[in-house]
Amino acid sequence: MSDSETVPPAGPGPGSALPAPAREIAAGYAFTGPALDLGALLWDGHCHPDAPVRIPLTVLNRHGLVAGATGTGKTKTLQLIAEQLSAQGVPVFLADVKGDLSGVARPGQENDRVRARSGEVGQEWTPAGFPAEFLALGGLGHGIPVRATVTSFGPVLLAKVLRLNQTQEQSLGLIFHYADTKGLELIDLKDLRAVVAFLTSDEGRAELKDIGGLSTATAGVVLRSLTAFEAQGMADFFGEPEFDTSDLLRTAADGRGIVTVLELPAVQDRPLLFSTFLMWLLADLFHDLPEIGDADKPRLVFFFDEAHLLFDDASRAFLESITQTVRLIRSKGVGVFFVTQTPKDVPGEVLGQLGNRVQHALRAFTPEDGKALRATVQTFPRSPYDLEELLTGLGTGEAVVTVLDESGAPTPVAATRLRAPESLMGPVDAAGLDAAVRGSSLYGRYAQAVDRESAYERLSAARPPRAAPQPGPEAAAGDEPSLVEQVVSSGMFKSLARSVGTQLGREITRSLFGTARRRR
Repeated sequence: MSDSETVPPAGPGPGSALPAPAREIAAGYAFTGPALDLGALLWDGHCHPDAPVRIPLTVLNRHGLVAGATGTGKTKTLQLIAEQLSAQGVPVFLADVKGDLSGVARPGQENDRVRARSGEVGQEWTPAGFPAEFLALGGLGHGIPVRATVTSFGPVLLAKVLRLNQTQEQSLGLIFHYADTKGLELIDLKDLRAVVAFLTSDEGRAELKDIGGLSTATAGVVLRSLTAFEAQGMADFFGEPEFDTSDLLRTAADGRGIVTVLELPAVQDRPLLFSTFLMWLLADLFHDLPEIGDADKPRLVFFFDEAHLLFDDASRAFLESITQTVRLIRSKGVGVFFVTQTPKDVPGEVLGQLGNRVQHALRAFTPEDGKALRATVQTFPRSPYDLEELLTGLGTGEAVVTVLDESGAPTPVAATRLRAPESLMGPVDAAGLDAAVRGSSLYGRYAQAVDRESAYERLSAARPPRAAPQPGPEAAAGDEPSLVEQVVSSGMFKSLARSVGTQLGREITRSLFGTARRRR
């Protein structure tokens, strides 16, 4: 890249004094409507503050990817985008795996690095904190407890966290169906374990025969997996009160979008669990939200950190469900950004739906790294940059960007020096987090777990007395009805009529991931 192609300015405009190829790039980001400011164009080793790189607010529901090697600035990019979305009145969900995104709630601290960066990119930096809520899975960590009922979580997602194979996953789906049809509510793990234990017992084997394709051996495997899962302390994540995902869509009194931060450091050693829980949140939003088509701004932007964990060892059914969710949730006003190290971490069917890209530096220390680098370059539009050289030479806080313009067409690839976040670039202390949690309007709704009567209690309380002889030639003297028949006929399911309506709703909504939400 050389300045030999520099042409005289044609008039006021972004990057008008740049070389011709760079001026064409800059023109691709000159949007007329509301947009987020990512940074300034890098060309030939120089930063050009008069050539801003931006992303239109209207295309944030077209999904995106933030990628790059460890330590290249991905977390700060999330923070930068989140605070600008909040300022535009858009709620944001952030999964905070390392615990350093909580600073979005506090004003940043000016220092030499911040002053230098803001001067380079033409940013008028002002310290600002943003309205935030802090959640924690099952209450582990500093956050409002997030729980899901087993029924709502569904068999496909649960099979993933239990590490079941495809056959076992299908069998788990049959168990869920059986519980639905018998009115056995699956609220927590002990409910599901009770149903499976019953189906594998001497008394329940007759019921098992009525479930096509479910063998005693497979049901036993599921039961052992559940028991091991509980032994690892996972039971706290399932139960009531179940988190209402509509609470992710709120705005503050001043109109700014609330940034919901899911604090995950306490469970970062259980990546399969938290990545699958993130997918449950997204699938639940999909089920609940009405269609709105393209809007002036998204209802919510959802950042899915450590995205590769979601796809590792995923079944075909699971991948198909992810693909369908991502494809369809756009029309419900939700944008999803996957955050990972390289685009190859994301299956092609999903990657093809991510219209906005912020690619930080990649490393090429090994032959495998080199293959990943070349694969990444192939996912970008044609560019005047030597992308292989550029991607290995980017500094911290620099990235290669391409987004969709206001008409939905890809913008030119732009090497970009990113702006500095205006909120605190670091974690809030534990005492501050706890104070924010206890001061939240959500705390009273979710803090205390509730264990109401459900499948476990109903099956445990049932005592099968000897049945009265039944008329007809098929009834043998001394035959006893099954345990579930006793429970249903004994009146213990006084809520059966309600359960029938609930079952119908579950059959309708249990599509993506097999998830189903009870009526609120």
